[in-house]
Amino acid sequence: MSTTTGLVWLAGLTSLGAGAIHAAAIGVHSEHRSAVVAFTAVAALQLAWGVLALIRGNRLVAVLGLLIGTGALAGWALAKVSGIPFVAGLDEAEPIQTADGLAAGLALTSVLALGVALWTWRSARPGLRAPLPLMAVGVSALTVFGMVTAGSHAHAAGDGHGSDGTVAADHHADGTGTADHVEDASAATVPYDPTKPIDLSGVEGVTPEQQAAAENIIAVTLHGLPQWADPTYAEANGFHSIGDGFTGTEHLVNEANMDDGVILDPDVPESLVYDTSGGGRRLVAAMYMLKRGTPLEQAPDLGGNLMQWHTHDNLCYDAEGKVRGITDASGACPAGLVKPVETPMIHVWLEPHPCGPFAALEGIAGGRIPDGEEVLCDHAHGD
Repeated sequence: MSTTTGLVWLAGLTSLGAGAIHAAAIGVHSEHRSAVVAFTAVAALQLAWGVLALIRGNRLVAVLGLLIGTGALAGWALAKVSGIPFVAGLDEAEPIQTADGLAAGLALTSVLALGVALWTWRSARPGLRAPLPLMAVGVSALTVFGMVTAGSHAHAAGDGHGSDGTVAADHHADGTGTADHVEDASAATVPYDPTKPIDLSGVEGVTPEQQAAAENIIAVTLHGLPQWADPTYAEANGFHSIGDGFTGTEHLVNEANMDDGVILDPDVPESLVYDTSGGGRRLVAAMYMLKRGTPLEQAPDLGGNLMQWHTHDNLCYDAEGKVRGITDASGACPAGLVKPVETPMIHVWLEPHPCGPFAALEGIAGGRIPDGEEVLCDHAHGD
C-alpha cells in the first residue's frame, strides 16, 4: 500500500469513527429537533465519505473529504467557543467533553491525513507505509470508547445550558435511570425510586423546564456515578476522605475537580458520598460543587423548588484536608485549623431519601442556604 493510499484510508477510518460517535450522540439531543438534524447530517456525511475513501481513494474524493472534515471541525469549534445560534441545543457554548473531544480529534486526524495525501500526490514524494489492520484496530478502539461516552454526554440545563456555561446534566436514559419527563407539574407525585422512571412532577411553582432539568441531572448521575462505587478506585484517581466516616457517612473529595469549571458531571464529580454505617463504604450519592469561592447567591437555579444549593461555613480542616473541628461563636477555627472558602454544593442520591433526591444531609447539615429561603425538604418525592 502506498503512502498516499494509506493516508486516504487512515482519513476514511477516522471519518468513520467520528461519524459513529456523532451517530451515538443523536439520542442524547433528542429533545432538540434541529440538533438531531445537525448530528444526523454530520454523521451521515462522515460515514458515507469514510466508506467512499476506503473504496475509491482518488484526489477528488480526498478533496471532498477535506471539505467535510474541515466543516465538521469548524462547527465543533463554534459550538465550543460561542455556540451555534441557529441550532437549538447547541446555541450556547459548552466545555469539551470526552465524546465530542474524541470525535473532533478523529476529524482533525482525517483532515491532516488528507492534507498530507494531497501534498504527496502533488510532489510525488515517497514516504512510510502504514498497515491498514493496525490503523483499523486503533481507530476502532477509540470509536467504541467515544460511542460509549457519547451515551452519557452532558449538556447544559434548561434548554441545555447553565447560566455560566458550565456543564449541567441533560440525559435521557431507560427504565433504570430514565428522565421520563412529565410535562404536567400538577400531576400526582411519585416517590423517588432510582429503579423506576424518574418523575418529579407535582411540586408547586416548578416549571416544566425546571422539572426536566432536575430529572436529567438525576438520570445522568444514575448512569455515570456508579463508576466510582469502589472507593479504592476513587482514591487512586484523586479523591481523598475528609475523615468523617465515623459519622456513618463519609465524603471523598477531589481537589482538581473542584476547580475545573465543570459541574453536575458524574465523570468528574467534586465529591462522592459513601454510607459507612454497615462497616464498609457503599456509594450512595454525588455531592456536586461549584467552583470554589462562588457566592451561594450565584448558584444556578436549575431545578427551582426541587433543588437547593447550600454551603458549609462552620467546618474546620487540618493541613491534610480532614475535618477536625467546627468554628467558634465568632466563626473562627481553632489554631492550626482552617476554614475553607465557602463553596455551594448539592447532593444527588442514588437511593431514596426522606427529603427527595437532592436532599442535603440532615436538612443542611450545619450549612447555610441562600438568605431569605427556607430549608427545602421534598416530601413529595421522599421515601
